[in-house]
Amino acid sequence: MQGSAVVLGAGIAGLATARGLLRAGWTVHVLERSPGLPDTGTALGMWPEAMHALDRLGVGKEVRSSSVEQRGGRLLRPDGTEIARLDLGRPVRLVPRPVLLTALAAAIPPGVIAWNTPVTDHGELPTADVVVAAEGIHSPTRAALFGTAPRALGTVAFRGTVPGPADGVTETWGPGRLFGITPHDPGNTNWFASIRADLLPPETSPRSAAQLLRELYGDWHREVRRVLDALGDTPIDRRTLLDVAPPPSYVSGRTAILGDAAHGMAPNLGRGACEALLDATVLVEALTAAPDVAGALRRYDDARRRPATRTVRLARLANTVSTAQHLLPVRNTVMAAASHLSRLG
Repeated sequence: MQGSAVVLGAGIAGLATARGLLRAGWTVHVLERSPGLPDTGTALGMWPEAMHALDRLGVGKEVRSSSVEQRGGRLLRPDGTEIARLDLGRPVRLVPRPVLLTALAAAIPPGVIAWNTPVTDHGELPTADVVVAAEGIHSPTRAALFGTAPRALGTVAFRGTVPGPADGVTETWGPGRLFGITPHDPGNTNWFASIRADLLPPETSPRSAAQLLRELYGDWHREVRRVLDALGDTPIDRRTLLDVAPPPSYVSGRTAILGDAAHGMAPNLGRGACEALLDATVLVEALTAAPDVAGALRRYDDARRRPATRTVRLARLANTVSTAQHLLPVRNTVMAAASHLSRLG
């Protein structure tokens, strides 16, 4: 089947869907509220199924050439001693967000994406066979169709990049907080911190994000301190972490929601971008293979809603466990045992 689609949002899910439909001969219009692609952003983990999706979209080779492969990592205590060594079992490629977005947008013809175009009234959308809502976790389309709003996870995240290579992947868990370090690219380090919101001063505090992070993590092990010392004037993204309660469907009429609009999740599993790419490729394949739009959207919903919902729940659990304040020895012992069993398996 060929037809026409309006895509709301030019993030990962929106661009991947637009690219896939254009390659299949569809007419596509993308409406994006921002002025253009971002030129900054931290590293995203691309699991093998996400890389396979990128291959099907024709950008896998380009993404691989600009990524760093990882197969495991270490879970540490604040003093640097090891809780567990994590063997992922499969390669994960770390790619900077701007690299991924640029690769997805590269083959989209000029004029397809309308920048600076927020959508406030669906009645004013261009006529199309399908509306693809990929507006992110605060999706007004999801709210209008299903009444589901983002819900707070009780944690706040800080993230950024600093100069200098990272020595592998580590995540350090302390009481009520964590600090993660991964490669960003061969010459730079990606870092992220997650803290229980009730441990933070009000956002009106005069302290800068860098000052606050040094207060919270300044006595942690050497690699964390190296990142803190390198913060300088580098941009720091601060945001309250949210996820989305599972909606009853990912489709309504001729509209499909996907990416964070459908299943915004805690970042702890590193799966958000992967799930968005899987949504896009499944939706594209359903729309091009099915004889009608209604059947294609049912196929997409059947294929994606259950696994994505499971990932949202697991990510929420991981967020809670990793920032626990009590019974830390029990938590750490369970994690060490789990990692040992995974290696035996």
